[in-house]
Amino acid sequence: MSGERVSRTAGGSLILDGVTLTPRPGATVGLLGPNGSGKSTLLRLLGGVLAPSSGVVRLDGRPLPEIGRRDLARRVAVVDQHSDTQVELTVRDVVRLGRIPHRRAWAPASVTDDEAVRDALARAGLTERAGQSWHTLSGGERQRVQIARALAQEPRELLLDEPTNHLDIQHQLELLSLITELPVTSVVALHDLNLAAMFCDQLVVLSAGRVVAAGAPQEVLTRRLIAEVYRVRAEVTRAEPDGHPTIRFLRGYVDEGGEPVRRD
Repeated sequence: MSGERVSRTAGGSLILDGVTLTPRPGATVGLLGPNGSGKSTLLRLLGGVLAPSSGVVRLDGRPLPEIGRRDLARRVAVVDQHSDTQVELTVRDVVRLGRIPHRRAWAPASVTDDEAVRDALARAGLTERAGQSWHTLSGGERQRVQIARALAQEPRELLLDEPTNHLDIQHQLELLSLITELPVTSVVALHDLNLAAMFCDQLVVLSAGRVVAAGAPQEVLTRRLIAEVYRVRAEVTRAEPDGHPTIRFLRGYVDEGGEPVRRD
């Protein structure tokens, strides 16, 4: 999967401006940037949910419009920030939705479908919740159900928009560990820079719809970049022996030139 100079305009505003993203097969790519930088829009373009105003998204070298929706759904799973339903469903019912691309219309679930659902529930730590109503779950639990639904889909590409929202620290670490261990190519929008440094092979930083930095976490996450993109002060150290950067945020803000700003 790749996005080649993709742009997206909505309501007369340029949301993404010529973004190129080419994840290595099997890699976990973190999308970083402040709110409104274009992360969610880029994920929707990669997943075929939105069409680019210019540029092209390809899967195995083919533009997405040339690929059937069913074939695309068998390959690419998308997990949004917010999911809801008015229908009374159990956790198992929601996870079963991930098998729809693999089944013929009106065909009953196969043994393979049932096994995929059970495995996805187990991976997401939801086996004991399988019969529980979706509407009784907390926000964090619902997020884990959506991850399980994506796993049941058995994709080769996984796109996740803020998957750690509403999760406590333990489940954040468990979820990102699970994602990085899967034999898939993952693109994950994250706000937590330390989690991105720990779990991502590559980072792409967006600001105002443009890529301002891309590369390995130790190359991308610098004090200067954090100041320029997020307008905050931070110290960046390298942990041994893995060399992953660790960010400690400091009080105070900086201006566009990276100089401290006093707020009385």
